[in-house]
Amino acid sequence: MSDLGTLLDRLKGAQRDLILEAAKFAMLPPDSMLRRVADLENTIAAVEALMDEQAHKRGHADD
Repeated sequence: MSDLGTLLDRLKGAQRDLILEAAKFAMLPPDSMLRRVADLENTIAAVEALMDEQAHKRGHADD
């Protein structure tokens, strides 16, 4: 697995853990926790976009 793939797995795992922790609250989780989930989502999207970009470049390199 590539470095980006490994990073993506770690980011998704961290986000999943936070969401599962947030689910334990009887009310809305703290804003700081919600921000961390959102920040992870943005980072996940950025890593996925970079992975797609690299895959697209590799695809054109074969042409």
